Amino acid sequence: MKNEPPVEQPGPEPELSPYQQAMRQRLLAAPVVPAPEPWQRTAYAPVGGLLGIGFASHPGTGQDLVMVVSHDGRGLFDAVTGEKIARDRDPAPEDDSRDADPALWCPGFGPVAGSRVRIAGLFGGGLRTTSGDGWKLEVVAPAWPNERVLLSRDGGLPHSGPYGERWWHIFHSNYSELRAAGFSPSGQTLAVATSSDVSLWTRWGGSGM
Repeated sequence: MKNEPPVEQPGPEPELSPYQQAMRQRLLAAPVVPAPEPWQRTAYAPVGGLLGIGFASHPGTGQDLVMVVSHDGRGLFDAVTGEKIARDRDPAPEDDSRDADPALWCPGFGPVAGSRVRIAGLFGGGLRTTSGDGWKLEVVAPAWPNERVLLSRDGGLPHSGPYGERWWHIFHSNYSELRAAGFSPSGQTLAVATSSDVSLWTRWGGSGM
């Protein structure tokens, strides 16, 4: 057996630059605040053992729906009202996302039966980080492993815009593991999911900017 090359020992990590230190302190100092208008928080729902979430459109109204997948089954929320409109605690074996690939899709049920819903969460996948008309979402961890969700507008990222005017710290996952955060395809709904709950914001019917 050939001798393996010696393992290279990593050198010391470089210290943060003054810019990086200032950025970290700015993020740490930003308190959690409500999302700005026209965003309205419509739901906070405890979901034990949450695995992932995904978006769908109601076939009748076109409004955003949010599917939540957990160890106990699936739930479907109306993003505009925050109401849970369907629950499936015992999916059929052929419909059970745990037998499929939860990183890719989950079979629809209730009003979206017969469709497939892309899921993002523990097993991978991702949600949209931009709304398409100027809003952007970022997940940062200046005090890892606690992650923070930042909402910004018109390029108002933490390094270029004043806090509370161009960017907002709207969620701090300091009690559970963050699973997913992002916009619906319509750009009208924003969802943040942790291992223990889901939070929804909407601007459905409001102005975009």
